[in-house]
Amino acid sequence: MKIKTGDKVKILAGKDRGKTGKVMQVFVKDQRLVVDGLNLLIKHQRPQRQGEKGQRIQFPAPLNISNVALICPKCGHATRVGYKVVATEVNKESGKKVRNVKSRICRKCQEAI
Repeated sequence: MKIKTGDKVKILAGKDRGKTGKVMQVFVKDQRLVVDGLNLLIKHQRPQRQGEKGQRIQFPAPLNISNVALICPKCGHATRVGYKVVATEVNKESGKKVRNVKSRICRKCQEAI
């Protein structure tokens, strides 16, 4: 997943197009994410007891991950995300390669995110 919780993103499509916000939650399986204070929906809730009033609850709904772009903290532009192999971990006992350590990079300024 190229966008993670806590990243700043810009919305590319939908009713909140052009607005920016912070990612609150990411659903990896569904390829969706929730942006704080954007894509708000209203849910009408019926009264629970006699004499009580109903409520309108406003909550941020998930967006498809293809409708947002990550904002690079270095250059400040909405950008695509790339990966760069920074280091390779090697097991000291067997001398075999364990895994590659990747870091996310901005496709515009080539800086690490």
